[in-house]
Amino acid sequence: MATFEIEGGYSLKGDLYPQGAKNEALQVLCAVLLTPEKVTIDNVPEIRDVLHLIELLEALGVEVIREKKGCFCFCAQNVSPDTLKTEKYRKLAASLRGSVMILGPMLARFGVGYIPQPGGDKIGRRRLDTHFIGFQNLGADFIYRPDEKIYEIAAKNLRGAYMLLDEASVTGTANIIMAAVMAPGITTIYNAACEPYIQQLCNMLVSMGAKISGIGSNLLTIEGVDSLSGCEHTIAPDMIEVGSFIGLAAITKSEITIKNINIEQLGIIPAQFRRLGIKMEFRNNDIYIPQHENYEIESFIDGSIMTIADAPWPGLTPDLLSVFLVVATQAKGSVLIHQKMFESRLFFVDKLIDMGAQIILCDPHRATVIGLNHQHRLKATTMVSPDIRAGVALLIAAMSAKGKSTIHNIEQIDRGYENIEERLNNIGAKIKRID
Repeated sequence: MATFEIEGGYSLKGDLYPQGAKNEALQVLCAVLLTPEKVTIDNVPEIRDVLHLIELLEALGVEVIREKKGCFCFCAQNVSPDTLKTEKYRKLAASLRGSVMILGPMLARFGVGYIPQPGGDKIGRRRLDTHFIGFQNLGADFIYRPDEKIYEIAAKNLRGAYMLLDEASVTGTANIIMAAVMAPGITTIYNAACEPYIQQLCNMLVSMGAKISGIGSNLLTIEGVDSLSGCEHTIAPDMIEVGSFIGLAAITKSEITIKNINIEQLGIIPAQFRRLGIKMEFRNNDIYIPQHENYEIESFIDGSIMTIADAPWPGLTPDLLSVFLVVATQAKGSVLIHQKMFESRLFFVDKLIDMGAQIILCDPHRATVIGLNHQHRLKATTMVSPDIRAGVALLIAAMSAKGKSTIHNIEQIDRGYENIEERLNNIGAKIKRID
């Protein structure tokens, strides 16, 4: 188990370049299964979860060539549904939650999908009903073998259908889209997730010959086509990493420029940080965050405490609430952080309380943060990363604390952030990796 040792209390200065979006990568990599032709994908983040998925694709028979750092060429010409039953595939798929998105492309192209119950973050209940109900709407049969923890989906002939999703699931929407692109007829998906990851996936599929309208909205219409061709696709910058860097700059009193981002794909994220009193400037396609000696949380018009809550896009992504919570610990004022979607994501706050943060955990979904306004710095401590997003939030907290902190189980951070310590050390951080 690897560990970070962080000497905190230093201000940083310089440029940071966000990696390609992890959540998009997991979707578009699965989409290569839809065609026997060559698909080239650039700006791929070479992080644990993504590399694990690439290994899983190779186990299915996909030919993978790494042309250069972050650029991979895929050819799924020799994929067979028989590979779904191999022990290697089963072992790899069980350890990665994103593997569930293999089902849609396999169902579309081969009429069958098979997957063990996938793993991933332990951040609460993350049901898969939306995926399978969507497949059933398209005419597939679903079988779950609880003793073996195996999901199986099969269809002799998929057909287009209207469906109203009971949950705007990002991975569920992606899976249903990929299953529907070659289903005869018209598929209408209402209450579809419309995150930038979904928009990027749809744009890639359109470049492969799919017919999709309504991209960017929660009402998608898909006209099934006979086949899809190869394409070239570039993954967008990771908005979660951009948000993490904004929070890092503010709490560590750093002057940072986040380079080459797609500002229009950040949605409400910059505005929500401004509600915490964090100033920033858009400079062409960059974000400049000046050094903050302090920042003050806004209150509502009637003077009541500010609430920051997650919501489906274009609301605030839940993946950044851990960062918002940490940044609020050194703000002036108070804020209620409301994590609606996952009931275990706030349980890491006990570590922040140990560091001296003033936080009241109201229940599994809500925490009230009383900001210290940098008058009382967080104290260094020893922590364990429980999941990807909490892990990087704890890293940010440790960088603002005075003294040496230790974070164990940083493999969780590596699942979502590529060479994070190297990039931060280049602009003045003091982070040491111990394997």
